Amino acid sequence: MSYIHPPSHSSYAVYQGNIEETLRLIADRYIGSHPKHPFVYRASSLNGFKRSGDYRYELNMDVKLPGLRLGQFVYAWAKCWCEQESEWAFSVSCFGPTRLHVNGRQAFKSNIQEDVFPDRRSWFRIKLQQGWNHFVLQFEKTGTGCGACFGTGSIKGLPLHFIVPSTEREGQEGWIFTEGLDQELVELPGPDMSEADTGLEWLPNRAWTDNERAAGVFARLFGNQKGKSAWAWTKLTSAFPGERLIELEGDHQGPITICLDGMPVYESPETSGRFRISLPVTFGNHDLLVRSVCADESWGISFQPPAAGFQLKSPHEVLGSDDQWLYLGVFEPGDEPDLHDIPAMDTLFKTAEGEGGRYWRVDQPNTVVRPFAEATNFGRWNYPLGVTLYGLLKTGRELGRSDYVDYALSHIEQCTAYDGYALWDKAAYGAAGVNHQLSAIDSLDDCGSFAATMLYAMEQRELEGGRAVADRIAEYISHEQDRLEDGALYRVHGSTDFMQQTMWCDDLYMSTPFLSRYYKLTGNPAYVDDAALQFLLYKNYLFMPQEKIMSHVYDFKFNKPTSVPWGRGNGWVLFSLTELLAVLPEDHHRRSELMSFFNELCEGYLKLQGENGLWHQVLNVPESYEETSCTSMFLYAYARGLRYGWLKDQDPYIQAVLKGWEGLAKVSIDRSGNIYGVCRGSGYAFSPLYYKDELTWNLNDTHGIGIVMLAGIEVLKLQRKLQAGGKTAGLVEKQH
Repeated sequence: MSYIHPPSHSSYAVYQGNIEETLRLIADRYIGSHPKHPFVYRASSLNGFKRSGDYRYELNMDVKLPGLRLGQFVYAWAKCWCEQESEWAFSVSCFGPTRLHVNGRQAFKSNIQEDVFPDRRSWFRIKLQQGWNHFVLQFEKTGTGCGACFGTGSIKGLPLHFIVPSTEREGQEGWIFTEGLDQELVELPGPDMSEADTGLEWLPNRAWTDNERAAGVFARLFGNQKGKSAWAWTKLTSAFPGERLIELEGDHQGPITICLDGMPVYESPETSGRFRISLPVTFGNHDLLVRSVCADESWGISFQPPAAGFQLKSPHEVLGSDDQWLYLGVFEPGDEPDLHDIPAMDTLFKTAEGEGGRYWRVDQPNTVVRPFAEATNFGRWNYPLGVTLYGLLKTGRELGRSDYVDYALSHIEQCTAYDGYALWDKAAYGAAGVNHQLSAIDSLDDCGSFAATMLYAMEQRELEGGRAVADRIAEYISHEQDRLEDGALYRVHGSTDFMQQTMWCDDLYMSTPFLSRYYKLTGNPAYVDDAALQFLLYKNYLFMPQEKIMSHVYDFKFNKPTSVPWGRGNGWVLFSLTELLAVLPEDHHRRSELMSFFNELCEGYLKLQGENGLWHQVLNVPESYEETSCTSMFLYAYARGLRYGWLKDQDPYIQAVLKGWEGLAKVSIDRSGNIYGVCRGSGYAFSPLYYKDELTWNLNDTHGIGIVMLAGIEVLKLQRKLQAGGKTAGLVEKQH
């Protein structure tokens, strides 16, 4: 295949195949393109629309506006960000006549069938511009209802959340909507418009009443909760060098305790009144916390602006709120979190009431703080990123680059630390804003790949929340994931209809590396026994004995394999088998059979290596394009097999590895560290033409970046072994 970069722009032209330099090139480009980004915190109104488990917004206007009259119109307005011009998939289920305008143009209009089947989904694609895109939904009230479920058409790939578009609520998550209107709008709202500019009243209401303001901030947020407590948190900042005294003063309703940097500094002597305290404060930011107990219907605290040089500011930017404080409550006596644990954004504060927990709010009607994953890659949990981070971790260790290791560990821990919160967020609000796949596991794709890397990361250091995530995933794979009567993992459901009742060779990677590492973590042989069994069961269904390669999928709807040997699917099989063999006890009763299977597969793949050292998208169709991720996995497995002494005839595999790495360096990696020729995420088909012609490759696809790095590390280790002592007994090393 002809790739974009000319030979002179390949990594080989720069480094002549030098593996260390090539690995640094790839890792630096990836990290530079995806820097560490924290989650984004946004205000989210509980009086708006929830997302359901399929990540679509439930815009049921009959529920929000029970007084709607037949023939009235309701408008909902939101925006979403698109990093670059792209075509996105959307889905809608209509409760009545529905129109969607995107950036001022009609993008969807329901038909008479869609209007009367609210359970029916309609899928369509919209080309979005780079930057903000404004969405306006028009609903008409009829006898069938009013509104729609609307949102992403790709639950796993694009878990969209929308942003309130008006200037008054800039940054808040969700949609705003009108009351029922007797006439259609002549002009739709759009970019840079305020709510006032539209001449309409928009809901949900964002202002407190005079009575609510007079009752105090805790009363309007939490109501009359006599005897219960709540907390307020801000940052007190000093711009003065050294230490200066600051005077804090204000009013309180109900007894209060003020704490600075984890130490109580003031306790009110009476239930309500004025307070004034002087505190020594050093330069920089300090956590200022206020604990208050509800004594009567008036319950709150207010501070006067501090003197020049001092400032109160929100402890974390919450888009959609200009408040200086965050609020947490309520808690029963004796049920409060420890003072030192309170100033944190990654903590779900537990309660004894069985309600799940407490998290932060802002001083707006029924409005909570929620984190959202908005970086393209960093902080997200999905299976391609699992193998990407595995490559970065091993590259960092092999090259002595602690910055690579720290980057990968930070990404993984950002997910695990928020796991408890994400599960609660999903239960409370319908769909989690972070960890969307981890919080809603319904397939092996959602858990096994990333979690296997997580377990490897936990060998480097403890990860907050990591063990709880590992245990939950082990429970899912072992006891919840669908299996055939013989115990083989397979897919009963699937995110699309055609996936139902199928077995994919990919799923050996989505399960067995995790089971192997969980066995290492726990010492429980049941997990490694299950991993070993899966390979032999999958062999029964998918192995093509004449060619000694694997069919991509077995379809139980037709009770036959597809008999199409997709490259990356086969790569996952061999890659995962090496992960198992590296931890499988030498005396395991299935080791001999698995070792024979490994050698059979290696022999079959060896015959299909292409002229340039790469394997093809469809392994036995040389006219299909040279595919990078399967090539990398075969090199990884061959190099490991040589080092560990698993392969019977070493010479041809040594030549295959060296030829393959040179091919990757010339064809798949350019001088900037970009990776070419990685097949995008796949469906499946009984025809090889789907894989050859429709399943195209992407630039810098995360299905392949980490695997290329892992292949490089294994080839580098093999080279060192060959240089140190030849290719026989000297190759065998301690498995790890």
